[in-house]
Amino acid sequence: MKLHNIFHNDLPPEMGFQGSIAIDTEAMGLNIIRDRLCLVQISDSEQNVYFVKFDGTDYSAPNLKKVLEDQTLLKIFHYARFDVAILCHYLKIEKMSPIFCTKIASKLVRTYTDFHGLKTICNVELEKESQSSYWGAKHLSDKQKKYAANDVIHLHQIKEILENRLKEQGRMEIAQSFFDTLHIVCKCDVLGFDAASILNHH
Repeated sequence: MKLHNIFHNDLPPEMGFQGSIAIDTEAMGLNIIRDRLCLVQISDSEQNVYFVKFDGTDYSAPNLKKVLEDQTLLKIFHYARFDVAILCHYLKIEKMSPIFCTKIASKLVRTYTDFHGLKTICNVELEKESQSSYWGAKHLSDKQKKYAANDVIHLHQIKEILENRLKEQGRMEIAQSFFDTLHIVCKCDVLGFDAASILNHH
C-alpha cells in the first residue's frame, strides 16, 4: 500500500482513474447537514491511496467532482448510504453512478449473520480507535491516516468476493436495483426524510 500526499480541498487536475475506485469519507459526526465533511479517501485497484482533506472553506472540488460523476468509473463503498449522501450534499452532485455497496451486498448474501462490518466480511483486524477521533484537525496524525487508508484498501477485494456470491445465489439483479436507486434514499436523508417510514403503510 502506498500512502500518497494529502491534497488540499481537491484532487490535482491531472489525476485520473480507470475501472473502479474505492471511496470512504470522514466527517465531524453522523449528521450530514450539521457535521461537515472533512476527508475523502480514494484507493485504486493497485491499493494506492489518495486523501482529499477539506478545511471547510471550499467544497467546489471540480477535479474530485469530475471523478465522482464519471459514469465509466465504478465507485465502491462500504456504507454507501452515508458516503454518497454527504458527498452529493457538499460537492453539489446530483447523482453518483455506477455504485457498488459492500454492506448492501453483504446483507443480501450473508444472511446467516447480522454483522456486516469490514472486519467481519474480510476477516482483517481493523483499528477502530481513530474512528471517533477529531477529523477536523488541521493536520492528521499517522494513526488517522492509517485508519482512513485501511477503510478503502480492502474494498476492491471484498467487492469481488461479494459480487461472486451474489451471482452464485442469483441475487445480483436485486443488488443492482438497490445500487441504482440508492441516490433517492440519499436525497431523502439530506432532506431529513426517513425513506423507510415513507414506504411504511401505517
